[in-house]
Amino acid sequence: MPGTLRGFDVDTANFLGNNPAYASVDAIDAPFDASPESLPGADAWREILPRSPLKPGSQNLFAAVDALRATHLRLNIYPDGGVARFRAYGRVLPDWSHASKGPVDLASVESGGLVVAASDMFFGTKESLILPGRSTHMGDGWETRRRRGPGFDWAVVSLGAPGRIRRVVVETTHFKGNYPDSCVIEACHAPEVDVDSLNAGVLPWQEVLPQTKLSADSDHVFERELRDIGPATHVKLNIYPDGGVARLRVWGAPEPV
Repeated sequence: MPGTLRGFDVDTANFLGNNPAYASVDAIDAPFDASPESLPGADAWREILPRSPLKPGSQNLFAAVDALRATHLRLNIYPDGGVARFRAYGRVLPDWSHASKGPVDLASVESGGLVVAASDMFFGTKESLILPGRSTHMGDGWETRRRRGPGFDWAVVSLGAPGRIRRVVVETTHFKGNYPDSCVIEACHAPEVDVDSLNAGVLPWQEVLPQTKLSADSDHVFERELRDIGPATHVKLNIYPDGGVARLRVWGAPEPV
């Protein structure tokens, strides 16, 4: 997906005497579906990792030197050799100017959504909540440990673009004896918020969906039950008291600012 880059891993695993001595990375923001032959010439590319030394048989981790949007990357190795994996880390950033006017899943990683915080991830990572497609097993969802006291678990999603929430889907696919008993959906408009503020609970959360019963291994679709609070930038899923959720879908019309 197109996005802004934070860093890279030039992995030379198993290449112990034939790894490249150096590597660099260039980037370009071009039409997403452009073929290699149709990409602009060398002058249009920008260097986002200068020529850097590589270690053999290692994960070579580097930070990107700019945070501009990119659709294509070019890995250069000097003078030659073997690279096992090349990984680029960052935040998905769609081109909303060409987006459909209809509702989109604003929480999805494909829309630039990001799960920025969660109360617990004992059995399953929070990032699974917004992955594309349906989950394939329980380990492909977000699951918290069993609570032995009061309280509830939660996860906060930064939406890919501000938008009015029209439909929410809470999937408990594959969770049959360990799904949450109920859930609450909250949202807020806080475009400049940081993660520390999220964790401190200082955001002006407003209830979008009141506490609602959930069932095992099901897709729970909420539309008429939702309260319109205006454009939202963040959504908070509260589950009572704990358990597993495979996917969270937040459908709405993007209103980029």
